[in-house]
Order: sequence, then C-alpha cells, then structure tokens
Amino acid sequence: MRFDIAKSGSGLTYEIRNIVNVANELKKRGVDVIWENIGDPVVKGEKIPEWMKSILSEIMEDDLSFAYSPTKGVLSTREYLAEKVNKRGKIKITPEDIIFFNGLGDAIARAYSSIRVDARIIMPEPTYSTHFMAEVLHASFPPNTYRLNPYNNWKPDINELERKVKSHNSIVGILVINPDNPTGFVYSEEVLKEIVRIAKEYDLFLIFDEIYHNITYNRHKTVQLSDIIGDVPGISMKGISKEYPWPGARCGWMEIYNIDKDEKFCRYVDAILQQKMSEVCSTTFPQMAIPKLLEHPEYDKYLKDRVRHYEKLSNIAYNILKDVPYIVTSRTNGAFYMSIVFNEAVLNNKQTLPINIPDIKSYVEKLTGGNIEMDKRFAYYLLASSGICVVPMTSFFTSLPGFRMTLLEKDVERFEWTVKHLAENIVNYIESNK
Repeated sequence: MRFDIAKSGSGLTYEIRNIVNVANELKKRGVDVIWENIGDPVVKGEKIPEWMKSILSEIMEDDLSFAYSPTKGVLSTREYLAEKVNKRGKIKITPEDIIFFNGLGDAIARAYSSIRVDARIIMPEPTYSTHFMAEVLHASFPPNTYRLNPYNNWKPDINELERKVKSHNSIVGILVINPDNPTGFVYSEEVLKEIVRIAKEYDLFLIFDEIYHNITYNRHKTVQLSDIIGDVPGISMKGISKEYPWPGARCGWMEIYNIDKDEKFCRYVDAILQQKMSEVCSTTFPQMAIPKLLEHPEYDKYLKDRVRHYEKLSNIAYNILKDVPYIVTSRTNGAFYMSIVFNEAVLNNKQTLPINIPDIKSYVEKLTGGNIEMDKRFAYYLLASSGICVVPMTSFFTSLPGFRMTLLEKDVERFEWTVKHLAENIVNYIESNK
C-alpha cells in the first residue's frame, strides 16, 4: 500500500470473544473446552420450539419479509410495542418513539457516536463491554463510572454516582443495565427512583439497557424505566436476542421517552436517526416476527420454563461457591450470568494449575509471561488445566479481579460438576504458590 491505511487502534479488546481464540488453540492441542464465556443460549443447547419455527416459516411466505422496512422499523411491530408500553399506564409513547437497529450492539454504537466528543455517559463498574467500548471510542478517554459493590450483592453506590455527576459537568447521561450484565444484579425500585431523581435534578438523560428485563428470578422483578421515568428524557434499549432466544437475528430497538420535554435531547435523538437513515433500515424479517411470537399461547410458558432453569442453576452455583475461600460470591437474580470476585491481594504471577501436555503448558506460559491482568492469567490457566472457559472480570472495565460465567448449561448434572470443578481449581490455583 502507498501508506499505512489502518486506523490507529484504541487498545481495546472484546475479551468475551477474544478468549475464544485462545480456547480454539487449546482445542487443537486436545483440550475439551466447556464454554462459559458468552451469553448465547442456542450454543449452550437451547432448543427452539417447533411452534416458533412454524411462525418464522409462515412469515417467510410473505414477500414483504424480504423487503426493506421503514428506517425506524416495521410500523405494525412498532405499533404493537408502543401499545405494550402504554397499557402499563405510566407513560405514553407512539410508534414514532421506537427505532429498530441491527441488534443492541448497533443501537449502542449509534447512541454513543451521536454524542459530542466532550460529553460523557457515566456507566456502572463493572460494565458490559459493548457500552464501555462505544463510550471510549466516541470520546477517546476512559469512561466515568459509578461502582457496583460486590460486598453488597452488587448494589450501586448512589452517593458516589451523585457526587460524580455534580462534580463533572461533562456528564450528560447515566447508563443503567437492568438486570445487569455481567453481575446479574436486579435494581430495586427504590434505587432506580434515586437514579431518576439525580437525572432530573442535574438535567441529564437516562439510557437503560433492559434486554434482560423479562429474565428475573428468586422473587425479583424488573422495574422498567418507562414506569418510573416521569418527565425525564430517556432511552430504553431492548431486543430479542436473549429472551426468545434469537441472537443471530441481530434485532434490537430503542424506546424514546419524553422527546418533547427537552429540545437538546430531541436533537440528539434526531442525530441517532440520521445515522440510521444512512443504512436505510434494519433487518425486516425478525421485526415482523415479534408480535406473532410474543402473542403465541405457548410463549409465556416457554419463557417461564427457561427462567426457572436459570434460577435453578443460579442457586446451585451460589450454594457451591459461597463458602469457597479467597472469593466473593453474590446470588444472581437476573439475566443468566454470575460474577465472582477474588479477595484483595490473593492473586499473584507465580500461581499455576497443573497442565499435563507439554505443548499446552508452553503455550499458556507464553501467554501469561508478560504484563497481564491477574484474573486473565487465572482464566488462561483454568482453561488449559480444566477446559472451563470464563471471562476475566477486568474485561468489563473494573479493577476488581475475578471472572464471569454463564447459567446456560442445559444439563444440570454437568453444570453442577463444572461449578464444583471450578471451585476446586480456584483453591488449587491460589494455594499453588504457598
């Protein structure tokens, strides 16, 4: 090439996927990998029911499913979703307040790239990688964060959030992920109303990632943004990739609240829409399926059965891990993840796990030989020694060392074995240098 054409990288990596490269290398060398790194129910054995497949087959018979949709999305689907919000009687929206995207990843990218570079969104710590990376790429600086406390079941520090909002005039919005990824924390109504109060008092808008809003258990329920937002401008992000589950559809949407209450917020939403217009529209087929799937008489039972399974695995994992030394474990109450944090100063760069195959041992020693986060080092040794693939907690923009695992395994006995094996490896790794 005439000159170097590649744009300079940000130094960011998407570790949820990046660790797959390591796992695949280890598979070539004979490791039987247990995938606990990514929230894809289908890959973990979720069977799509025949009634759902039948609906999709019927939609494919409609030629319009192959056509462009309006830029904001299929009108009948937006009408349906708006009515679902309005039926709850807390806020009123129209189909024009809903914009579809090619998955929430696309929605997140558009939301942050439409903000001025000197304006910031404060987000939870740890936070889901896609939000973190989009915020960094838009501003070229690390994000502002408010901490979720692992020693208090991942409850956020509201006082810290308000102090930071008050002292940083560049903050224009607050991100909430509810239920949370990676922690599985479900926000109480009391905490959410405090966040709304802060946004109103300091003239901010709200972004709520609510893609898991119907996946809660252990007697917890999601309080949706639309039910508590009042007259504060805000955006709820939702999608079909987790609940249906249909991650390969790449279909998510924004619900815009109170666009008429603030002229600056209105211009911001218009900037998002202008970006969206450049790609014409989002995928039509999955949008057309949403009302038919949600209104099918089998849907509620199907979802409840899945949620009960996540609840069962959540409690199995918690009961095994809660008494394991060297770690902090909180019970998961939403989504299908569990995050475990190592106690302070228990990790070092001398700890190992036994690796019997010389080629694999050499490979892992090279990976961990340089300057590497301590929890990533643990994750690589765990993967090579046991085959269990988890995501390092520091990949979610936090200094807390730990890891995230999923609650998606369909075989309960295999899951229980995996968690027990994980617990043993945690102790063995920490004590290997004593």
